[in-house]
Amino acid sequence: METLVKQSEVKNYIDGKFVRNGQASMDVVSPLTGNTIATLPLSTYDDLDEAVKAAEKAFPTWSEMTLKERVQIFFRYRALLEKNMDELTQLVHLENGKTYGEAKAEIEKSMELCEFACSMPQIVTNEVQEVSKGVECRIERKPLGVVASIAPFNFPNMVPHWTLPNALVLGNTMIMKPSELVPLSVVRIAELLKEAGLPDGVFNVVNGGKDIVEAICDHPGIKAVSFVGSTKVAKIVYKRATSNLKRCVALGGAKNHLLVLPDAHLEMTASNVVASMSGCAGQRCMAAAVMVGVDRVQHIIDKMVEEARKIVPGDNLGSVISKEAKERIEGYITQAEKDGAKILVDGRGATVKGKEGGYYVGPTIIDYVTPDMSVAKEEIFGPVISIIRAKDLNEAIDIENRSNYGNAAAVFTQSGGLAKQVMEKASAGMIGVNVGVPVPREPFPFGGWNESKFGVADITGRSSIEFWTQNKKTTIKWNPEAKTNWMS
Repeated sequence: METLVKQSEVKNYIDGKFVRNGQASMDVVSPLTGNTIATLPLSTYDDLDEAVKAAEKAFPTWSEMTLKERVQIFFRYRALLEKNMDELTQLVHLENGKTYGEAKAEIEKSMELCEFACSMPQIVTNEVQEVSKGVECRIERKPLGVVASIAPFNFPNMVPHWTLPNALVLGNTMIMKPSELVPLSVVRIAELLKEAGLPDGVFNVVNGGKDIVEAICDHPGIKAVSFVGSTKVAKIVYKRATSNLKRCVALGGAKNHLLVLPDAHLEMTASNVVASMSGCAGQRCMAAAVMVGVDRVQHIIDKMVEEARKIVPGDNLGSVISKEAKERIEGYITQAEKDGAKILVDGRGATVKGKEGGYYVGPTIIDYVTPDMSVAKEEIFGPVISIIRAKDLNEAIDIENRSNYGNAAAVFTQSGGLAKQVMEKASAGMIGVNVGVPVPREPFPFGGWNESKFGVADITGRSSIEFWTQNKKTTIKWNPEAKTNWMS
């Protein structure tokens, strides 16, 4: 599988060419095996500046094309994603550690995101109105210029597509900074965009770590920055980018609560909660992290344990991203046990035959957790769920609302009235009813509340149009004979 990597040395992609930048480098390691699969340049501010200049040079011609002309490139690009589905899936599997099925679903979601971008000519239409006799006002959406997107490790293909199709179709040019842990998918994205006919300089890739993130926030040529990652870093990026007078939307972490009521459908609830907790090895900001069991739900917990025991690392459960991540996740489980919680299913010490160097954590269910424990409050980002017991729904909602985060919350019940209480009162940007991973589908946007998102607008869907464009307002009068009033 490691032969999928076409270049053992990952390079930056600037002005339509792969170039060697950065004086230092780091290894790229596959979490499946622990083996090094490539090296990555640690780029500098000068390397970023070269990419920004290329994007600036490409912007006038690209932005002057009609929206429909730009969209045609993304029709072809979407077809290339489908044509290269297996290769792209294998790349995500190799560099991130997802199962093949999870990685394939990620590419399919990227295709859906492109489909939404291709619908822009039907969505982004100019507003025109005759506001007074002989006087017309119009609003046109115009691109910002050079923008930047900083992507995380957990979705190497999909999260870049949260931003690049919409931002580019709307006329911007872009600098993409992939996670240094998973740069290979973005390399292939750049190649496929060029094959689809994207002009040189419209999409550029600059690799590296913290220094490049800071350089993106500081560079005067970049007009807007999107970021997806931890809350700690999201806050830093948002403050630094906006202090440099840039637009910024920064998505942070999560601690998603699933409220389970006694009347919840047994099989559906148990399978949904466990799938939400363990899918993508728990490394997604929409994963179930806390189950709040309301009153008599022991039968559902017993069924969850049964379902969790069907999940096998290396088979239907992928790896976590690194050795450090594995140690951190297992440390949370150990601490919960020391704090008095009961481990119902223990994923510590998991190994996969033939891949003993890989980074695996088995599914873990922890019962009798209290809200003050670290496993109840802090983002673990692994296949671990903590169960907190609540006497009634009001207490359960209060537990959810006390979390600093606000990405997602869900309720499992057969009562429409009780579900509506959670829909109205839960402090989260995305709510599920009998849905363990309530990710909106296009054209509905993705975005949380509280410390899960900083900035206005959401990163996908219709809301993203506002982020990636600015309004130009024009007032026109051609008729000097028209009667004038205060409006004209």
